[in-house]
Amino acid sequence: MPCSRAAQVIQDGLDARAFPACVCEVGRANGPVWSEAWGRFTYDADAPRVLTSTMFDLASLTKVIATTSIVMGLVQRRVLSVDTRVADVFAGWRGADRDGVTVGHLLDHSAGLPAHLRLWEHSRGRDAYLPALLAAPMECAPGTASVYSDVGFLLLGLLLEAVDGRRLDAQWEALWASGPGEPWLGYRPGAAARPLIAPTEVTPSRGGLVQGVVHDENAEALDGVAAHAGLFGSAAAVGAFASAILRSFHEPTWLATPALMRTFAAGRSVPGSSRALGWDTMRPTSSCGTRLFPTAIGHTGFTGTSLWIDWERDLYFVLLTNRVHPTRENETFLPYRARFHDAVMDDLRGHAHRQASRA
Repeated sequence: MPCSRAAQVIQDGLDARAFPACVCEVGRANGPVWSEAWGRFTYDADAPRVLTSTMFDLASLTKVIATTSIVMGLVQRRVLSVDTRVADVFAGWRGADRDGVTVGHLLDHSAGLPAHLRLWEHSRGRDAYLPALLAAPMECAPGTASVYSDVGFLLLGLLLEAVDGRRLDAQWEALWASGPGEPWLGYRPGAAARPLIAPTEVTPSRGGLVQGVVHDENAEALDGVAAHAGLFGSAAAVGAFASAILRSFHEPTWLATPALMRTFAAGRSVPGSSRALGWDTMRPTSSCGTRLFPTAIGHTGFTGTSLWIDWERDLYFVLLTNRVHPTRENETFLPYRARFHDAVMDDLRGHAHRQASRA
């Protein structure tokens, strides 16, 4: 099914140099209904053309695809609970101001931790990151406010590794293999795959063009494997994950039971927050535009990626770009996310109307 209005939004973004590369996919629980690719890997005239199979650095989509899914799996196995306290896992998490922080607080960004810490500037590897995270300053009392925090997810990732005994990439690889298993969706793509991945930023301190290795500096300092960033994949791979999420609202899947899926998708009681457990939820100002149901869930990624799932309408929307090329200072892309989703909804309504007229 062609989506001409949505395609025009993407073309407008290319013309405005909001991003050089883009792939989108729209689908339902039974698979995609539209996918298309635009542009080249970079703005160079001889750069490779983007294909629907092109992979992207998914950035913070890692939080919902890998990390939140791993948590749901551990909850189903009764190894973990959203009420598990960080202090119950890490003895070094001490202090009256943080004693009550739970896995749920980390998932909904209400733990009270800061948004960012430039830990990579003085730390590398898990042995160095863990004590730094356990000593991270608290900015507010747990559960009183939501501050979108990579720091909280960094800590959550190390907690999941401590509970399970395997690194996050091994946990995610096993979980993905228990489901569709393909297309490939994972951490640390091999050297042979790197030329097939849309590049991100040009960073002289990292040797120039960053391609096929994680863009986020904290994730890079953790060998490319972190809870907040590090995942790579194509629009088709993210779409396969989204299809499983849609099914999980109605039947048990490799991801979750319907009861658990609905628990993780429900908005939390944090004042002024739109966050669920791991996921964000639809608001009129969200990146998903204005047309999705209020129960829709989604997330964005710093590199220019997004995933939104309107489970009551049986729809998912995958939008992958490399808007940080050649620099993260390029924020031209941001308004195009909402425009894209609104245009897709217009296209779908138009298609439904035409089908009804022919009936």
